[in-house]
Amino acid sequence: MTNNEDQYRDALREIARVAGRFTEDADHSDGGPSSEDTGCRIMALPSRLREKAAAYAAHINPVNAPLQELSGLPDDPLSLTITTAKYWGPRPRRLTVSFMESTPADLRTRIVSHLNAWTATACISFVQTSGTGEVRISRGPGGYYSYLGTDIKLIPTNRQTMNLQNFTMNTPDSEYRRVIRHEAGHTLGFPHEHMRRALVNRIDPAKAYEYFGRTQGWSKTMVDQQVLTALDERSIVGTPADQDSIMCYQLPGTITKDGRPIRGGTDINATDRTFAGLIYPKVQAAIEATDQDAATATEYDWDASEDVTPEDDWASSENGLVSSAG
Repeated sequence: MTNNEDQYRDALREIARVAGRFTEDADHSDGGPSSEDTGCRIMALPSRLREKAAAYAAHINPVNAPLQELSGLPDDPLSLTITTAKYWGPRPRRLTVSFMESTPADLRTRIVSHLNAWTATACISFVQTSGTGEVRISRGPGGYYSYLGTDIKLIPTNRQTMNLQNFTMNTPDSEYRRVIRHEAGHTLGFPHEHMRRALVNRIDPAKAYEYFGRTQGWSKTMVDQQVLTALDERSIVGTPADQDSIMCYQLPGTITKDGRPIRGGTDINATDRTFAGLIYPKVQAAIEATDQDAATATEYDWDASEDVTPEDDWASSENGLVSSAG
């Protein structure tokens, strides 16, 4: 590990320590989900693109780690975390947003305003474009999902990077806060908090398979990927445990070993805002990113002829791939 990598890791862990001061330690026995809501999935790139994704992440943020396979594990868990190999880096950035279907102006504005809830403390913002956005939103079938961080740049432009099934102006504001702000967090590079090892260890696998099969139609493999496989700790930096983070699932006590729910977050909380502001500082900080990549869960594939290289940001795809392999 180089001196720069050592300094980066130390800096991010100090950020996690400072942000952790805002974590509430209360561990209530009540709470948890009040209904069997549609779950969110983190989408993974096809395996053939993961080396290219790592090379692009290194281009965006030069000391991002090159891709390393981690036995198919998703990213690691216990409070707000950042998947460092998919991290946009600390420089201010505007991500353009477009919609796959014809969408009324008031609905577009409302959705984007909730994506931008993170800008209260963070320097990454979302802005509508009349062209093809970097963030492309569909309200069609498929539930709720997003690709993680810089992976959105590898998705063919005729495909969405975020799905918000059936969102309309009649959708309650509480769902805008719970769902859209959560999906925006994934786009910023924040994985699921409920997949941190301490929380995964509380879940009874047999009960989880039954619950998610019944409520979401998920297979055993999907439950393993999205709920039961702890994030690899080499791929993340995070604050102490905070099951009230917006990035944490609400999981019922009926699937935990102790019968107590994992409360989950319904909006960006103080810890989330503090950590996001330190990782993505509005005032430029001297932070560089590196760490190992971790594979995320659900993978949608497309024909290889559709594969894209984000040429606007990456002058030479061949050079990018060579640098990642080195």
